[in-house]
Amino acid sequence: MIRLLRAFFVLILPLLASCSSLYFPPPPQVPLLTQKGEWSAGVHTNFSQNTALQGAYAVGEHIGVMGSASFLHSDKKQSFFGNKAERESVDHDFVEAGVGYFTRLRKDRRVLEVYGGLGAGNTKRARFNNETNITEQTAEGKLKKYFVQVNYTSKDEKSFRALGRDWDFNYGTALRASYMQLNDFRLGGLAQPPEDNVFLEPITYTRIQVVGPLQLQFISGSNFGLRTRKFLKASNSVFQFGIIVNVGGQEGRK
Repeated sequence: MIRLLRAFFVLILPLLASCSSLYFPPPPQVPLLTQKGEWSAGVHTNFSQNTALQGAYAVGEHIGVMGSASFLHSDKKQSFFGNKAERESVDHDFVEAGVGYFTRLRKDRRVLEVYGGLGAGNTKRARFNNETNITEQTAEGKLKKYFVQVNYTSKDEKSFRALGRDWDFNYGTALRASYMQLNDFRLGGLAQPPEDNVFLEPITYTRIQVVGPLQLQFISGSNFGLRTRKFLKASNSVFQFGIIVNVGGQEGRK
């Protein structure tokens, strides 16, 4: 039975890889701004090597701006059971920027943020054999994105004890809705009809205080595509871990 299951996966994995998504979502940015002059910066990555650099700044008492740049450049086996010579490379570069409103609720113990913005980038997948230098398939195009996002978190810190010390942490949720377009789409160099989709990305995140303004952040979530598409679909993880620095904000406890 195990051999039959393994053979089944060997057969279907190349089919799944052939229609893998060309969109790799950057982590939703949660700067948690609280007052004018505060800024936030961070770097995130995941096990797929999808890395994002993020920054945000409070230009007014309730107005913030944010931007991010994400990139993914990888070369790996096409399938888990496949030949090491059968490779898939990914080149994905994406930037986005937004502006929004932030405020504090419930006696300054909660932060609510609402942002809207846009993004753009380039994406490419290629399947090839690095022994024969034969390229089996390439899929590439340009991405355009419009998004709205809501962040809600607690500024009250809780703590746990580990490694001989207490670690403060807080947590929250975010929901991002994005309209994506895949333009100048080509398969094997031949022009294809463009694709579009609407994605919903609900996440939860936890921040652990390390030292001073430095925090570790862990993001876990899902990605749902509301339209059925072959190359622009929700098949890549939103999970991320990273480092966050917030400077110039109000304290969580009053």
